[in-house]
Amino acid sequence: MSLKTESPRDGELWRRVRAVGTSAASTGALQAIKTVVRYVEEAGVRFVVRILAGAAGRAAAQQRLAHATIERPASDNPFLPYDPALFVADLSPTHVCLLNKYPVVDHHLLIVTRSFEEQESPLTEADFEALLICMQAVDGLAFYNSGKMAGASQRHKHLQLAPFPLDPAGVDVPIEPALGGPQRMGEIVHSSFLPFRHALLWIDGQLAGPSAVAAAYRALLCAIGVWRGEDETPRPYNWLATRRWMLAAPRTRESIEGMSINALGFAGSFLVKDEAQLEWLRMFGPLRALQAVSAFDTDPREGVPPETGAHGL
Repeated sequence: MSLKTESPRDGELWRRVRAVGTSAASTGALQAIKTVVRYVEEAGVRFVVRILAGAAGRAAAQQRLAHATIERPASDNPFLPYDPALFVADLSPTHVCLLNKYPVVDHHLLIVTRSFEEQESPLTEADFEALLICMQAVDGLAFYNSGKMAGASQRHKHLQLAPFPLDPAGVDVPIEPALGGPQRMGEIVHSSFLPFRHALLWIDGQLAGPSAVAAAYRALLCAIGVWRGEDETPRPYNWLATRRWMLAAPRTRESIEGMSINALGFAGSFLVKDEAQLEWLRMFGPLRALQAVSAFDTDPREGVPPETGAHGL
C-alpha cells in the first residue's frame, strides 16, 4: 500500500507513538491489560491465546468493559472529547490517531473520526486515507469491528492498528499459514484451509491509495454477503488488512461460551479469562469457534443454506 499525502514522517509518527505510550502508562492514562501467552495448535496454525494475568489483568479488563459505550447513547463518548494524554497525531481534517486506553498488545493505535459516526457505518475513503498514513509508519494488522456483534466496544467509529508481531514469539499474523499464500493477485479468492465464510484479497503493494483500498473493501463486503452497497448499513462483519492482503468475514454472534471474539480472532489471536476457558478453546478448536460466530443459518445473498466445506464463500 502507498499513500501520497502530507502526513507525519514515518519515523516521526512511530517515535510519537512510543513516547506517548511511555508517558500515558506512567500517569495511568493508559491501563494495559496484563496477560500470559499460551498457544493452541490446529490445522497447522499456532493460535496465540492470551489469558488475563491475575488480579491486575482482570481489573483492567473489567475497567474496559465498564467503559464500553457500544450500547449507550452517542453523547456518552470517550472520543468526544478524547483524553489528550492518549493523543498521538492529527492525521487529516477528519481523523486523529490515539492510543488504545486498554491495550492487550503494546502501541495499539486507534484511528478515530473527529466527528461522531456510528461504528456500523461503512468505511469511507477518508477513513482509509487516515489509516494508510498510520500503516506507512507502523507495520501491523489493521482491523475494523463493525458493531457490537463484531466485537466492538465503542460506538464512535474507529479503525485499529496493532503493530507486528501479534505473536510475541515473532510471528506477525498467526493465521497466515491458513491463507494459502499469495494467489491471483488483486482478485477476490477464498482459502480452502479456512472453515468459516470469508473473502480474501492478496494486494502486496498493488493498491495505490485510499480510493483503491475503499473499492477493494466494498468488494469484499459484497463477496461475503453482508452489503449490497448504495446507502444501506452493512450487516456485522470483521475486516482485516496488512500491507499484503485483506480479509473480511461476516458476524452473526459476538461471543461463544462467554469468550468474546473480535477481528483479532480471525488473525489467529484470542483473549480468554482463565485456564478453564483456554482448555475449552483447545477442545472445541479455534477454527470451529470462528466458524460458529460467523455462520449464517441461510445464505443472505440467495436465501438458501450456505455452501458446506472448508472454503466458506
